Amino acid sequence: MVTSSPRLVTVFGGGGFIGRYVCEMLLKSGVRVRVAQRDSKRAFFLQPAGGMGQLDILRADVTNPDSVAAAVAGADAVINLVAIMGGAMHAVNATGAGHVATAAAAAGVSTLVHISAIGADPDGASRYSQSKGDGETAVRAAFPSATIIRPSLVFGPEDQLTNRFAGLLAMLPLYPVIAPRTRFQPVYVRDLAQAIAAAALDPAKHRARTYEIGGPQVMTMRDLTAAIGAAAGQSTGLVDMPNFAADLLSRFGFLPGAPLTRDQWISLQSDNVVGPKALGLAAFGIDPVPLAAVAPEWLGRFRKGGRFAARATPRSPG
Repeated sequence: MVTSSPRLVTVFGGGGFIGRYVCEMLLKSGVRVRVAQRDSKRAFFLQPAGGMGQLDILRADVTNPDSVAAAVAGADAVINLVAIMGGAMHAVNATGAGHVATAAAAAGVSTLVHISAIGADPDGASRYSQSKGDGETAVRAAFPSATIIRPSLVFGPEDQLTNRFAGLLAMLPLYPVIAPRTRFQPVYVRDLAQAIAAAALDPAKHRARTYEIGGPQVMTMRDLTAAIGAAAGQSTGLVDMPNFAADLLSRFGFLPGAPLTRDQWISLQSDNVVGPKALGLAAFGIDPVPLAAVAPEWLGRFRKGGRFAARATPRSPG
């Protein structure tokens, strides 16, 4: 999969949640990795994962074309993981993505892997989906052979999904489920990272393709919340929040600490699942891991008594 001489892969956002696993996969394959991070200190924890001279960390901001150009110089492959929800989404998710693709093309980089999102659409209903759709358009215009990967929700030990839900379930006597019928196809972060790394290291197979990455189960928001509660050992009751109440709540999303922004509520009006004809994890030969198989490993801390507390097991008959 990798040539005999080490290659250099620049990973924008390599110090983030998904990035740490992508970098781990790349480093294990033997390639040299350059992590480009807006706050370079956030990537220092990766240093023990690489061999001598295998890992480089530098400061780069996708909204700054000069810093992007410096980060891609001499690279054989580039991976862009940078994205935000809220704030200056278009500047980062669209314009920033264009900066990375333009700089990669100008530097003669052979491979570009751009991480987008299921539902990306320049004409989408939410600002987030529009920004991700515009980002894909900018990437394709500057680097036509780029590989685009669109994941659904991503779960893993450091996520802001299962950990946040489990924390709320542990605090509340009754949990209100927003958009309970909206469907998702959550994917384990290691499965997603393996696909991203493979796309960068085997461009002949994945170049110019678009993939939609989801896990083995399609789950409604209510199903997902219940599964997280089970993994965390929480028996909190769930109640579906009426749409009119969630809609009203989202209109106060501009306030500090608001649980739901207006753009998030708009996004929740559409399912977030892999399309019926889309290329997915199977194209990478990856057998996806279900949430229930791994989530108890990190959500155990939310159980009464902590992660080392005995888990309930079914009683035998009689």
